[in-house]
Amino acid sequence: MSRVPEPENTPEGPAYEGRLLARPDEEVVDQGAGFDISTLLTRRRVLGLVGVGVGAAALAACGASGSSGSSGSSGSSGGSSGGSASNASTTADGEIPQETNGPYPADGTNGTNVLTESGIVRSDITSSLDGGTTVDGVPLEFTFTVTDMTNDNAPFEGVAVYLWQCDAAGLYSMYSEGVEDETYLRGVQVADAKGQVTFKTIVPGCYTGRWTHMHFEVYPDADSATTGDNAIATSQVAFPEKMLNKVYELDTYAGSADNLTQVTLENDNVFSDGYELEMGKFSGSPSASYKGSLAVAVDTTTEASMGGAPGGGTPPEGGDGGTPPEPPTE
Repeated sequence: MSRVPEPENTPEGPAYEGRLLARPDEEVVDQGAGFDISTLLTRRRVLGLVGVGVGAAALAACGASGSSGSSGSSGSSGGSSGGSASNASTTADGEIPQETNGPYPADGTNGTNVLTESGIVRSDITSSLDGGTTVDGVPLEFTFTVTDMTNDNAPFEGVAVYLWQCDAAGLYSMYSEGVEDETYLRGVQVADAKGQVTFKTIVPGCYTGRWTHMHFEVYPDADSATTGDNAIATSQVAFPEKMLNKVYELDTYAGSADNLTQVTLENDNVFSDGYELEMGKFSGSPSASYKGSLAVAVDTTTEASMGGAPGGGTPPEGGDGGTPPEPPTE
């Protein structure tokens, strides 16, 4: 068997032959079929590195449809794992899966609506709109690259992306007890000529019943981003386990490590039917910060829906499959 190749360290993260690793915490040979075959190695070298059986499986996986990914994959769709606008993944292997917007969207479909608030179009979502509370947590700069499948996957310039998530304690602003009057970790950005939007946020905490995730909706333009009913795609971003294990060692994320041990990507209420197309690419460290990215292919001929959860559990009250905790008592 050939020697396992070693990645090289770069300022943007581990790389091999100039290509940032899709899974920074894994060996080069474990970066996924798309990474191995299309960008790194010839068929002969793949077979030499990982053996005929695994190499053949990787080749077969490359030719498979990427409609929603495989529940056994850790997410290799898209391009590099950079996370900045210039290095974000730019190509998805299939249409982004439609997922539930959960019980805490604040998009007008479940009681409250932050999309009509002044200042919601912003890149930094770490503080409330009134400039009040700023959340604690490991900084994360996250870039979405949106493409239009009905136009040869061209960059979807002008679409609006609404991102929302829980904080390090697993609480959702505008809904969870104690933070009902906050509007942090919610924001809208309009895609540039590359189809990209970038948000400054934090790594989310993990609450009981759900794998760590972020929610997002895609709208035709900024003017239509006023209610979730206008969204042309609704989905979620998944996080890799090895990254989360490191982050959740920090006191800021008290309880998240234990909550994460109670769920897996394979039995999560949302990701259990496949998460490859929703797995973000990340580089960085808990002591500094992370950059992340996700390639999002949108098919405007697909009827938009805030999809219900797949098998693996019954989502409460509108459907996120998990309940954020009560705020800690002093």
